[in-house]
Amino acid sequence: MQTITFISTIHKEIGKCNSDELFKIIEVIAPEVVFLEADSQTYSNYEQYLLSTYGVYHRKLEIAAIQKYGHTTSFEYVTVCDVELSDAFHKKIKISCQNRDMQNLIENFKALEAEYGFMFLNSQECVDLQEEMRVLESIILNDDVLDKEVKANIEAYENSMIRNIYDYSKNNMFSSAIFMCGAAHRRSIIEKIEKANIEERLDLAWTVFGS
Repeated sequence: MQTITFISTIHKEIGKCNSDELFKIIEVIAPEVVFLEADSQTYSNYEQYLLSTYGVYHRKLEIAAIQKYGHTTSFEYVTVCDVELSDAFHKKIKISCQNRDMQNLIENFKALEAEYGFMFLNSQECVDLQEEMRVLESIILNDDVLDKEVKANIEAYENSMIRNIYDYSKNNMFSSAIFMCGAAHRRSIIEKIEKANIEERLDLAWTVFGS
C-alpha cells in the first residue's frame, strides 16, 4: 500500500513555523518520496551546490527542511507544479491586501502561525480563517469576472498537482510519501484527495496531518 501524508505549510519561516520544526515532522513520517508544491526551477543546481559546499540552506522553508532530512535519509524529491498562478491571481492579492480589514485578518493569521506553528497550519481553525479571508476578498474585489478567473486558475493549479502525484504513483513504487502544500490550499486539496480516491484507478492511502 502506497501511503501519502498531506502536510499544510508556508513558504517562509515565521516563529514556530520554521524548517527545524518541519524537519521533525518529516523525520517521524520517514517518507521515501517528497511531493512539493514547487516547479522544477525552485531548487536549482546552484542552490544544491551552496548546501553541499557551504552549508547554505534554501530560502524556501519546505526545501530547507528536506535538505536537513537528506543529511541522514535518501529520498526522491518530486515537484508537482506545472500550472502557474495567473496575473489575475496576483492582481487579486494586491487589491485585497490594501483593505484594512484584510490586513487585520492576515496579521492575526501570521500571529497564530508564529505561536502555534504547524499544529495551527494543519487545523480546522486555519481552514476557517482562510475561508473568512476568501469571503472578504470576494467582497473587496466586487468583480465577478476577476473573481471567477482567479478561482478557475486556482482550480487548475490544484488539479495539476493532484494529477502529477497520481501519475508519479502509478509509475513508481514506494511505501511512504508526503505532499507539502501551502495552507491556503488545505480545504480544497483535502476535497480533491477525497474525490481522487473515488475516481482514480489507484489505491493510494492518504493521511491528512493534523486530522
